[in-house]
Amino acid sequence: MSLLSVSNLRAEVAGKAILNGLNLEVQPGEVHAIMGPNGSGKSTLANVLAGRPGYEVIDGDIRLDGSDIGELEPHERAHAGVFLAFQYPVEIPGVSNMEFLKASADSLAHARGEDQPNAAAFIKQVRELAASLDLNPEFLKRGVNEGFSGGEKKRNEILQLLLLNPRLAVLDETDSGLDIDALQVVAEGVNTYRGEENGVVLITHYQRLLDYIVPDYVHVLSEGRIVQSGDKNLALKLEEKGYAWVT
Repeated sequence: MSLLSVSNLRAEVAGKAILNGLNLEVQPGEVHAIMGPNGSGKSTLANVLAGRPGYEVIDGDIRLDGSDIGELEPHERAHAGVFLAFQYPVEIPGVSNMEFLKASADSLAHARGEDQPNAAAFIKQVRELAASLDLNPEFLKRGVNEGFSGGEKKRNEILQLLLLNPRLAVLDETDSGLDIDALQVVAEGVNTYRGEENGVVLITHYQRLLDYIVPDYVHVLSEGRIVQSGDKNLALKLEEKGYAWVT
């Protein structure tokens, strides 16, 4: 059974068709990189998978572990195991990172009928993960992403990913705006997360990220459809020739 199955997905934003019959299958343990020119529908795909309001699905199915999640609210999809790392992570002043992370973990535990994590053990775990991502533990006391640099915001997203350990990680241009050091840290975090039981949909403009997170498949999106698929060599060819030869 596929971890993620997207069939004939058609979606609109403000009445404009963006996704036009997109199909995608992700098996457990796989990393799928989605590439394509601006306006091809990459971020729309990420937002539709997560159930973001304002994105209207006109047709098609989205299934996670065989279950239809197309009608679920965003928090219900999160409980089912969908995680979205934003292209532009938002700031939440007044809510500390530690409070945010504990509330998220508690919500997941409640939805799954599990006990809430022990507070002391949880704090220790979060501090260790932050250190592994070169995040100053003092940041955990500050508002979510408040005053963070672009790289710190992206590393904070990966901290959330590692802590919550979802079934499916949808990473929307996680490499955007990162210098080479931050890129390597983020990539190491994603590689730590990836495993035989989960999957990654990795949206990126740049082949350089795929030097550090080697995908099983690379897909080219154009006008809301996947028009070409291949392995990592396809990304190298795109870097050399651009998208015109595909789209």
